[in-house]
Amino acid sequence: MPPIHRLLAAAVAVIWGVNFLAIHLSLAAFPPFLLVALRFTLIAIPTLLLVPRPQVKTRWLIGYGLGFGVVQFVFLYWGMAAGMPTGLASLVLQASAPFTLILGALLLGERPRAQQWVGIALAVAGMVVVGWSRAQAAALVPFLLVLAGAVGWAFGNLASRQAQPPNPLHLTLWMSVVVPVPMLVLSLVFEGPAQIVAAFAGSFSLAALPAWGGLAYTCLIGTVVGSGLWTWLMARHPAGVVAPFSMLVPVAGILTAALVLGEWPNLLELIGGAIVVTGVLVGAATRRPTDVPVAVPVGELEPVGEAEPV
Repeated sequence: MPPIHRLLAAAVAVIWGVNFLAIHLSLAAFPPFLLVALRFTLIAIPTLLLVPRPQVKTRWLIGYGLGFGVVQFVFLYWGMAAGMPTGLASLVLQASAPFTLILGALLLGERPRAQQWVGIALAVAGMVVVGWSRAQAAALVPFLLVLAGAVGWAFGNLASRQAQPPNPLHLTLWMSVVVPVPMLVLSLVFEGPAQIVAAFAGSFSLAALPAWGGLAYTCLIGTVVGSGLWTWLMARHPAGVVAPFSMLVPVAGILTAALVLGEWPNLLELIGGAIVVTGVLVGAATRRPTDVPVAVPVGELEPVGEAEPV
């Protein structure tokens, strides 16, 4: 992998890490379910107009959109709105990697290697440590919500893999078409018309500019630029070479939140985070030629083994 490509991979990880700060800024002006609907509507409209529909079965496209787009972001945004620290959210979402392996074994009959089970055990142990720390800080519910988002991402990964798209980036973009309608329904039911109207009314003020900036960053930089670069790299290099760079995502997320928001994790959370990252790296380590390939998720957007990004 040439040095410039390594720099690009690291840059994508930083882009996705900063994306959690962008989400935090947007949540200051919009309720979580409405914000998810806005995010994917802004991506879905140009996608419908400019991007060819991926040649995949409709059920896998819908499954990917519901798992990755709806369930993941419902719980991620809800958890962050409920008080989950921005940097820790970027870390806990990495639990999608062991969840994908476990669900792949249970639902698809895949047979992960012993090394991958070790990685899962380490990642789970790290999450227990972080969860214990959150429980001591009376913030266990937001932690569990983000963890549920990681499960949604894992289900989305399975649907994406079953789809086997010839152009993974097209699938990533078209997934956004599935999300707006169910998210608008959830927003109307749980947040209510009054809160939606109040959010839009307040969004046309100078104080709401950071929220719109965060939304623009999430759509344009996080999704289009980050996903595009990741797809480009995955198409040119083995997944096992590119995927480990995704472990920089929580590092960038935690550092950004600490520097900008003053959200410094405590020692127990740092230890748990290091265990999680180690576990994911062990599980995603380069496999031998005789190994059976098993995909695991990386970054904010996609699974290892797929030629596409998070």
